[in-house]
Amino acid sequence: MTSRPRPLLLAGALLLAAGCARAVVRAPAPPVAVGWEETGNASWYGEPYHGRRTASGEVYDMAQMTAAHRTLPFGTWVLVESLRDGRVAEVRVTDRGPFVDDRILDLSAAAARVLGAIGPGVIPVRLRVVALPGGAAPAAAARGTFAVQVAAFTSEARAGALRERLEGAWPGARVERAEVPGRTLWRVRVGRYATRAEAAVVAARLAAAGFAALVTAE
Repeated sequence: MTSRPRPLLLAGALLLAAGCARAVVRAPAPPVAVGWEETGNASWYGEPYHGRRTASGEVYDMAQMTAAHRTLPFGTWVLVESLRDGRVAEVRVTDRGPFVDDRILDLSAAAARVLGAIGPGVIPVRLRVVALPGGAAPAAAARGTFAVQVAAFTSEARAGALRERLEGAWPGARVERAEVPGRTLWRVRVGRYATRAEAAVVAARLAAAGFAALVTAE
């Protein structure tokens, strides 16, 4: 005589099997520290996502210097260097992505403009972690003074050449040296202004002239 499985045991077995079928094993994110680097391609995202919630819960603002990365903790500050021309930008990780195999970072529209990625859509970059979540932003400075940053480079010569292009129409153009963990940057900036609004007016004029202007704290 063949015994039948008890209904309760059969139901339990089915539930266990179903639970196992749905289980997804996720590899833990690799530990990172200041100085961690990664090289690959970066893309960017803009208008369709503007105003939507990111994976971190923040609202995506394409005018802010942010980015999406698959594993870096939210709030990590990353120095992104374009391997095409040495331009750099500091961005904060607020979202997850990109979900394309050959890309390692999705830039906000503002960061893409600074790095010259708007036109090509995808550019080769090197990432370097410069501040961990909870730490001070790498460009933190005194409140109340603002400037317009036109570009930043890892090459002093490139920064100097851009300053020379600017100084005819923008006498306040200058190159400022900045140190971030493991890198020396050369920032090309114009003016010093008491309010962000004053700086924004100048940034708009520079943008109209074809420069990727960005208001920043001094």
